[in-house]
Amino acid sequence: MDTTTVVIGAGQSGLAMSHRLTERSIDHVVLERGEVANSWRHERWDSLRLLTPNRESRLPGWRYDGDDPDGFMAVPEVVTFIDSYAAAINAPVLTGTAVTRVETSSRGYQVTTTGGVWNCEALVLAGGAANLASIPSLATTVPVSIDMVTPMTYRSPECLHEGGVLVVGASATGVQLADEIQRSGRTVTIAVGEHVRLPRTYRGRDIFWWMDAAGVLDERHDDVDDLVRARHIPSPQLIGTPEHRSIDLNSLARLGVEIVGRLCSIRDGVAQFSGGLANGCRLADLKMSRLLDRADTWAQETGIDVEDAPLRFQPTSVPSDPTLEIHLHRQAIGTIVWATGYRPDYSWLDLPVLDRKGRIRHDGGVISDAPGVYVLGGNLLRTRRSSYIAGTEQDTYELANHLHEYLDRHACVKAKAC
Repeated sequence: MDTTTVVIGAGQSGLAMSHRLTERSIDHVVLERGEVANSWRHERWDSLRLLTPNRESRLPGWRYDGDDPDGFMAVPEVVTFIDSYAAAINAPVLTGTAVTRVETSSRGYQVTTTGGVWNCEALVLAGGAANLASIPSLATTVPVSIDMVTPMTYRSPECLHEGGVLVVGASATGVQLADEIQRSGRTVTIAVGEHVRLPRTYRGRDIFWWMDAAGVLDERHDDVDDLVRARHIPSPQLIGTPEHRSIDLNSLARLGVEIVGRLCSIRDGVAQFSGGLANGCRLADLKMSRLLDRADTWAQETGIDVEDAPLRFQPTSVPSDPTLEIHLHRQAIGTIVWATGYRPDYSWLDLPVLDRKGRIRHDGGVISDAPGVYVLGGNLLRTRRSSYIAGTEQDTYELANHLHEYLDRHACVKAKAC
């Protein structure tokens, strides 16, 4: 089977690219291993809501039009949003078609799937950067009597084994799960490493309103210092709730969650934690204050009418004598939740485009080591907005233009060769 472009993945990024290709009359097919929005349907916990307000939910030619623009979509609503988009743009999606290998061919690229082989000139990898849970190697030292789950397998507190819970990681996912499990009546400990602290609202407006207005979300990948590190910073400590409440280590401590440092090792059933908790928290507080300073400066320079005066939040409260060790059995820990991030699965990609950690080398989504191949999804792909659904608008516009130009050049070369 032949087509000009193959798009792998029918989530929001793949569908947005399909729309861009249709706008440019570029023949293509979208291959999806499961269903449209498959990860949203099957790899999210029950209570999850988007971090971004509904007004920020938009795709090319499509945006949220409900009656709660300041609310936060639950997972079923996200699935409906993406499903409706796929139908509206009449995307050429083949569901239940898993890609098993991608390699070069005489035409450009050959994509082998469970439903046959496709040959194409251009390829878009839109399967996302969160195909697999990233679990540290020390998980192999966890006693067999303790259950282990990831955010991709966790559904609700009721599904956990009896006993206390150790949540490892303090990104948005880690703090949300620690909050939910503690409120269910369990005893929770959270191991905290590098994290990003943000308030849900500031001076009467959502934090995403401020980051959008002040230009933070439009900062481009090629203007960011240490881009590799920036792309792997944990997601901010935020939660979407009807109350628009903030969530951070202070709010968890008030609930009774025990806060400890980064998990360093587990030996003979004893979990050992770093003593650098206070330093990590001070750094997160400092970065939050810098961001709020930037918002205040923008508000002052533009003269915009803001309801509330500037303020600074209480520093993160850290125990004066933090726990450095926990005997997992003595403290009746029944489950460890590995909220330690995600990683892509490119085991099927037989192209020389991966670094030593299995990540794709690219420049804003353009893969120079494989001309005509592009990647979508992931943090800071082209701008800071790329980390969120709304980022697909600009990302796919720019990459579709690049892809179109590549096909034109490729056609000229073939014509001259003939």
